[in-house]
Amino acid sequence: MRRDWTLLALCLPGVLYFAIFFYVPVLGNVIAFKDYAPFLGINESPWVGLDNFTMLLAEPEFWTAVGNTLQITALQLVLFFPAPIALALLLNSLVGHRIKRFIQSVVYLPHFLSWVVVVAMFQQVIGGAGTVSNFLNSHGITIGNLMSNPDTFKLLATAQVIWKDCGWGTIIFLAAITAIDMNQYEAAAIDGADWKRRLWHVTLPGIRPVVLMLLILRLGDILSVGFEQMVLQRDAVGAAASEVIDTYVYYHGVINGDWGASTAAGLMKGVIGAALIYAANKLAHKFGEQGIYR
Repeated sequence: MRRDWTLLALCLPGVLYFAIFFYVPVLGNVIAFKDYAPFLGINESPWVGLDNFTMLLAEPEFWTAVGNTLQITALQLVLFFPAPIALALLLNSLVGHRIKRFIQSVVYLPHFLSWVVVVAMFQQVIGGAGTVSNFLNSHGITIGNLMSNPDTFKLLATAQVIWKDCGWGTIIFLAAITAIDMNQYEAAAIDGADWKRRLWHVTLPGIRPVVLMLLILRLGDILSVGFEQMVLQRDAVGAAASEVIDTYVYYHGVINGDWGASTAAGLMKGVIGAALIYAANKLAHKFGEQGIYR
């Protein structure tokens, strides 16, 4: 404590942040087992046991939200998760450092835009009166308003996430690629390996631990697919296509006042995410990887 007090003091604001805004609020999950009324408070609200969970599992709207969440998550795992890896490999192949820095700066920028701006930009481009729609209509091709089409909303939401966060996601993968020993590339080149074989036998194995670690963390967050993004587009495409667990908790808990069932939904999401992290980490150990913890 005496030797490292300066480092501990630097960590203190971060520890207090997580303690106040993350760990203390966890105690509020007790509402899931109560018939909570704000005017009574947590202590005075009567216990109802598992009634909130029973009511939640019998609610068709909840299962619609679960189905939409799983479909969007599956699309993001298949389409979005590999995208930063591919982009990082492409950026790493660039020879000119100035060009690489310029492209990195460009692809990082969308991450700093709010979802309000992103959705508005997509509306201006592919909406009913958007640039692309008007151009295609003038050439006799009618695509309609993609921003209000519930059939294509899930693909649209995935495309928005790719455009916004793909560049930002390359940071970790570029750092992992940079950490690979250059002697391995030189040895592979001397042995006659072309760029494809160097990519397959040197680069990808070098970043595999990082890929697995991020995949495990992504599985733990598998039931969270972007609250703000979905809320902003819910009215345009309808709840049947865009309702996810986070928006279900918001509309049924905050808007309709069904605090107990909404808290039960959030608690179930957290428990499932923790179980997925544990299972995926055990699977990583089976393949000889470090995972996120031993």
